[in-house]
Amino acid sequence: MNPGKARIKDIARLAGVSIGTIDRVLHNRGEVSEKTKEKVQKILRDTNYSPNVMARALKSRKSYHIVSLLPEATEINSYWIKHPAGMDRAVAELEPFPVELTKMNFDMQSEADFQRKSDEVLELHPDGILLAPIFKSESVGFCRTLTERKIPFVFIDSFIRDTGFLSYIGEDVYLSGRVAGELTDLVTEPGKNILIVNIARNLTNVHHLKNRTKGFLGYLDDSGIKSAGTLSISIKEPTEKEVSSDMESVLSRHPETGSVFITGSKSYLIANYLKRCGRKDINIIGYDLLDENVSLLKEGIIKFLIGQRPEEQAYLGIKKLMDYLSMNKIPEKYQYLPVDIISSQNVDFFI
Repeated sequence: MNPGKARIKDIARLAGVSIGTIDRVLHNRGEVSEKTKEKVQKILRDTNYSPNVMARALKSRKSYHIVSLLPEATEINSYWIKHPAGMDRAVAELEPFPVELTKMNFDMQSEADFQRKSDEVLELHPDGILLAPIFKSESVGFCRTLTERKIPFVFIDSFIRDTGFLSYIGEDVYLSGRVAGELTDLVTEPGKNILIVNIARNLTNVHHLKNRTKGFLGYLDDSGIKSAGTLSISIKEPTEKEVSSDMESVLSRHPETGSVFITGSKSYLIANYLKRCGRKDINIIGYDLLDENVSLLKEGIIKFLIGQRPEEQAYLGIKKLMDYLSMNKIPEKYQYLPVDIISSQNVDFFI
């Protein structure tokens, strides 16, 4: 069978199902078991099936409304400042399709604000959603409603299993935690403790930080760590006062700490505290190319950063949604981006 020449009846024959089942999978309607859906979607990808809808879509000039629901970029949460550029680039490349993009943002420190904004998104009756599911409990409920209303959604930054998402683009969260564990193990002096720092108001509901920590500890457990042991603290508010108080408390009790792993993007808060204290003996491993983090990396205060390619995540998320909406193209379920390991020596290649 020539690539791209498969017909619906060919797909049905290969999958061992009816043409009606293939149609339900393509248009995301009706009841199809998850096992059958995955089998059909794999065959669609393997045969490079592409229904002849491009011409129909252009002829109809149907307008698509996509809504993004991402954390608000703030001075203390600037990781999310690059995502809009990726979305705008994708929309610009989608000409001649008429695409309307509405960008909605929520307070990353407030589950209640996420709930309010998700309700506002539903009122817009979008054709597709780009979502960062930061708060697990609230995101599960929101995704359930999207599935009921047959609104496709793509995850970036992290994903929640069994929610009916169309695709996920981003890091393998657990694997990136293991990479951070290996880096930390390499630079920690024998006999020194490793401190894990989570900066989150409600860590139990911020699942990507928890999964990174699991990956980090998983590597240390598997590798036979040379450190004395691991410690962990959760800092609820990203303020200088609270960071100083919590860090002073743990380091006064454990002065032999040799490395600190920060599970999120706010490594600069910990780095600035250690810099003020003159603790140049502690290695810092964290995430994301925030300007503050990059500056401290170049100074040598931060040892390593792990990059997540935020602009690329948002760009690919919009493109996958439009491929699905305009051409019924089923994307691969998981598109893991490379785990970028960044030091003071190579950082200029990433910014």
